[in-house]
Amino acid sequence: MKKLTLTLRWRVFGSAIGICTAALHAQEMPSEYQQVLKTVGKSGDYRSNVLKANIPRNDIHVTIDNLAVPTPFGFGGWFAMTKGDGGDDVMMGDLVLLQEEVNPVMSALLDNGLEVTALHNHFFWENPRIYYMHIHGHGKAADLAEHFKPALALIGKSQPPPPASTSSAKTSLDTAQIARIVGHEGEQAGAVYKITVGRDDLNLKEMGALINSRMGLNTWAAFYGSNEDAAIAGDVAMLESEVTPTLKALRSHGLDVVAIHHHMIETQPVIIFLHYWGRGPSSQLAQGFKAALDQLGKGGKYRPPR
Repeated sequence: MKKLTLTLRWRVFGSAIGICTAALHAQEMPSEYQQVLKTVGKSGDYRSNVLKANIPRNDIHVTIDNLAVPTPFGFGGWFAMTKGDGGDDVMMGDLVLLQEEVNPVMSALLDNGLEVTALHNHFFWENPRIYYMHIHGHGKAADLAEHFKPALALIGKSQPPPPASTSSAKTSLDTAQIARIVGHEGEQAGAVYKITVGRDDLNLKEMGALINSRMGLNTWAAFYGSNEDAAIAGDVAMLESEVTPTLKALRSHGLDVVAIHHHMIETQPVIIFLHYWGRGPSSQLAQGFKAALDQLGKGGKYRPPR
């Protein structure tokens, strides 16, 4: 009986340690960030010292080259905040907009003291036309939320044109095979399997704030469809010296490059982003993405020039 009591005590003690360890890894959302989410009317999470909230365009039904694709394939906007120098926050985001929404949203951002750092496409042959607007702000979290709110209120108010008539493909991807080929695990979001890879080798900072994967410094690939007929879309974050090798890797695997541009301004090092798209067997698409990934970070950890 004494032995049984001791065993039970050790089990309870072990469970308590496990709970405490899990609590240490979890981050409680600061009250100021809870207020940010309340102000903008969005839900979000707090990890790696970053508040992040998604702005999915569930109101838009998109086809690409007559293939109907779900929102997680590349039509989920977001914004993020993290602490910089002096207790102020750095805010970044990527808004998914119909062409009719671009200029009203841009005016709302600029009129409220926020910056627009890039505007571009991610796709060819999509219906309706979709544009992506990158934003930046610096200041108190509560103020940034108030300045951002008017622009958010304009998203989804215009009426998009009806999508092209098409049958929606069913998804039956072998995600384990994709992960093995790429060398990174992904996450399932409905019918879309998405792999995201950060650029921690760059140690990019702005105003003292670390710009990590959750702040938008990442490379990703979204897969949709079946093993035999899949679609891929994604974004590659590159140093200037990595652009040409990455282009060659993608094109040699039959993936289409649809845009090359920046997302951020006044960063050191300069980061170039490339968007791509392709369709074919999922294993071949994964091999193309892996070939692009292999071109990144070859020089080891980035060291700024002296």
